[in-house]
Amino acid sequence: MNKPPAPDVRWHPAAITRPLREQLNGHPSAILWFTGLPGAGKSTLAHAVEERLHRMGCRTFVFDGDNVRHGLCSDLGFSQKDRAENIRRIGEMTKLFIEAGVIALTAFISPFRADRRKARSLVADGDFLEIYCRCALAVCEQRDMKGMYAKARAGEIAEFTGVSAPYEEPEQPDLILDTAQLSVDACVDQVLRLLSARGILPKQGMSDMKLPPLDRI
Repeated sequence: MNKPPAPDVRWHPAAITRPLREQLNGHPSAILWFTGLPGAGKSTLAHAVEERLHRMGCRTFVFDGDNVRHGLCSDLGFSQKDRAENIRRIGEMTKLFIEAGVIALTAFISPFRADRRKARSLVADGDFLEIYCRCALAVCEQRDMKGMYAKARAGEIAEFTGVSAPYEEPEQPDLILDTAQLSVDACVDQVLRLLSARGILPKQGMSDMKLPPLDRI
């Protein structure tokens, strides 16, 4: 699926570069990659972080797992091969967004470490922040308003992550959020603290926020 371009396809360099776009936006760009089981809180947190960043004047965009399957990835299913292609496309898209100077947030199960590593490898060190939404399977099932887990356990949905398909936990994520224990606001505070520590948000203005220590491996 990741085929090389045709011989007559050439890369066209742009006069307006990523640093110039970041300067215009007033902050560095980055990819915030939220990963976790279905129901772990990825979409909720990605959108909550975006809302906070928007109020701070940051340029952002959320790539939601369900939303992209309405268009960009509407031709893909949920086999391991299709999941890998889904993540490849999103990785390439978020790469373009950080070139545009935007903070790109993704909310995908992205169950396989190899696929997440490939997405990280597309960008420079420090551009990709893997955020693991850690939540017990039982809690995720309790939160499931759509009844997807129940359907999967009844055999109505094949290859459902956590039931009939595996989820490979991140080995060295940039941040772990215990979403069964922490409130949404507390999780958002943790993400903002990470962004400040990595120089994506200015430390000025963050010092007044009483944030808990980062929970890292």
